[in-house]
Amino acid sequence: MKLVKLIANLGYGSRREVAWMFREGRVTDSDGDVLYADDKLPQERIRIDGEPLDPPSGLALLMHKPVGYTCSRKDAGRLVYDLLPPRYRRREPALSTVGRLDRDTSGMLLLTDDGALLHRIIAPKSHVTKLYEVTLAEDLKGDEGELFASGSLMLDSETTPLAPAVLHVLGPRHARLAVTEGRYHQVRRMFAATGNRVETLQRVAIGELGLDDLAPGQWRAMTREDIDKVIGPAAAPG
Repeated sequence: MKLVKLIANLGYGSRREVAWMFREGRVTDSDGDVLYADDKLPQERIRIDGEPLDPPSGLALLMHKPVGYTCSRKDAGRLVYDLLPPRYRRREPALSTVGRLDRDTSGMLLLTDDGALLHRIIAPKSHVTKLYEVTLAEDLKGDEGELFASGSLMLDSETTPLAPAVLHVLGPRHARLAVTEGRYHQVRRMFAATGNRVETLQRVAIGELGLDDLAPGQWRAMTREDIDKVIGPAAAPG
């Protein structure tokens, strides 16, 4: 791939804008030597304004989504993409969220430009566990765990019961819930079915991968080890 197209695909600008970067001497190699558009060298040796290029396609990110942000490209208000460098919104192929968290839900959110990886995580047959921590408006009654684990709970407007889920009670109004599906507002609707209401909701893990020490609004690139923790090493693509 030509360097102009490579750099443009990473979102640094249009091809015309990237061509001007070359003319201005802003594109160099790792030794500081100015590059030209028809040069050929590995991506890891290319620098723009002295900084390494962003990772190539196949990128996966782990983000701690704050409350108040939407997993959308077009909605009004604050978007999760606003938490990334502006050029990340211009990458080709585009970054997409792996599933969604609603505006009032915080916690672990994955983004990737790898369509196969995205599908592998969200496909129902993958049974990837998502762990949520909730605080509730009312005390737990004590029978919620049995109901959620039964595989018989039917939500309003649904035609099939939910797959079994595991409830870990942490306090009278505090619990963790592990689910393997991703139905619309599923956790909130599950507790609503018991006559309770979720006041705060945070996703704290996907598969075996947790948020680590990321503060709300922070993000980092995922490693192969991270991906293996989400979908398992045997299933990891590539």
